[in-house]
Amino acid sequence: MSSTSKRLGLIAGNGRFPLLVLDAARAQGFEVVVAAIKEEASADIESHGAAAVHWLSLGELSKLIETFHKEGVTRAVMAGQVKHKQIFSSIRPDWRLAKLLLSLATRNTDALLGAVAKVLGDEGIVLESSTSLLEPLLAKPGVLTRRAPTEQELKNIAYGRAAARHLAQYDIGQTVVIAEAACVAVEAMEGTDATIERAGRLMATLEATGEASTLSRALTVVKVAKPNQDMRFDVPVIGQKTIEAMRLAGASCLAVDAGKCLLLDGAAIPEMANAHDICIVADVP
Repeated sequence: MSSTSKRLGLIAGNGRFPLLVLDAARAQGFEVVVAAIKEEASADIESHGAAAVHWLSLGELSKLIETFHKEGVTRAVMAGQVKHKQIFSSIRPDWRLAKLLLSLATRNTDALLGAVAKVLGDEGIVLESSTSLLEPLLAKPGVLTRRAPTEQELKNIAYGRAAARHLAQYDIGQTVVIAEAACVAVEAMEGTDATIERAGRLMATLEATGEASTLSRALTVVKVAKPNQDMRFDVPVIGQKTIEAMRLAGASCLAVDAGKCLLLDGAAIPEMANAHDICIVADVP
């Protein structure tokens, strides 16, 4: 990220990602103006030293542009999840966003956020990659935990990667949950952690009825980047909550794309995985 301008806009969604970006940007000398999404962002964003924090509703695209113009923001980043179901069902769009939504040929996340990025660019606000501020947190290639994948987990990973890449190609989801090369759950609008929880519930139900006797209870979670992943938004993210969801679901292995997935809690993630005998592996996509 160029350092010619030291004023940066941050469009903040939920989770710790926006807080980490804000802290990292300030450490690099940026004055950060936060546009916090009311429906998603944590109130903690107020206490991280931003130059200003403005609270906006998800549908207020015109207000976002006006706010950044008033604050002299010409460069911005997006950080933090906005739940897919929020984007397409829970918002009240202003005239500018309503017009944008009507213009979309496909109503998926990439199409919407890509269109928002273009509108911002047309208004003199360049959307940049937030991961450039957090490069140390991108998954490094190789096995990230004490334990390497077993032979069966490697088979699950190979099958899961092939399946997940097809899904990601159409922006349906980026995560699949596999048991003995059988697909147990596929991510749609609910997000990674909820997909893992659903897989755990399904396996528990099958076990209770004796229908899962031919499948190992141990699940493998595979999360991939999209084929042409735009690192400006919707970047794959793993946190401690993901490892906890895996533990509760009986998942024993997590595979991610090296250099394309953020480990939000840094070293705490493999440490937590080690404590529950979960292995994490990052392969170059």
